[in-house]
Amino acid sequence: MIDFYYLNPSPFSRSVMLTAKAVGVELNLKVTNFMKGETKTPEYLKMNPQHTIPTIDDDGFYLYESRAIQRYLANKYGKDDSFYPKDPKARAVVDQRLDFDLGTLSNWFIQYILPIPMGKTNAIPEDAKPKLAEIVQFLDGFIEKSGGFVAGDRITIADHAIVAMISSLEAAELMDLSPYENVTAWLSKCKAEMEGYDEACGQGAAQFGAMLKSKLAQ
Repeated sequence: MIDFYYLNPSPFSRSVMLTAKAVGVELNLKVTNFMKGETKTPEYLKMNPQHTIPTIDDDGFYLYESRAIQRYLANKYGKDDSFYPKDPKARAVVDQRLDFDLGTLSNWFIQYILPIPMGKTNAIPEDAKPKLAEIVQFLDGFIEKSGGFVAGDRITIADHAIVAMISSLEAAELMDLSPYENVTAWLSKCKAEMEGYDEACGQGAAQFGAMLKSKLAQ
């Protein structure tokens, strides 16, 4: 069994949990709170010198960075290539969407939202929401062009990564998604069709939303 060091409200942890559910891998869950210094112990730093979450220990093979873990799980444990296609063009689209998540959507989250639970601020800057609206508009276009999901007409690991983030924003009520018809339809399909969605993502998104609202109210 793979040891999985994570924190449930973290969208980066939940994306890995969704991929694990999809490929049928059981994770030995080890809650690790970076805000309490639990990623800076000597034991943890041996696995992950960047002291981030999530991290996996697969029989002595340590790996961190959520999208790298997702790719590894899909490559090693996937029964087929449906979640991470082997076809070069199809895989390139999945990789592009993962890079969009990393460099655009998650970058927005790290810049504007992560400082709030870290205790560095209790307010969202004025320029954050217009930037988020532009990002979600890009996502809406991806889904429309792809045929229902972010990288094609079926769920891939890119959907796992992006839904973990979008569900967090929805739970925290950071924006009204209703004008983005493709995004709202996609989000509903993800919730209904992803294996173990509520356990792997829904509950953690709700925890994140409640935590962020509490911090913003202070």
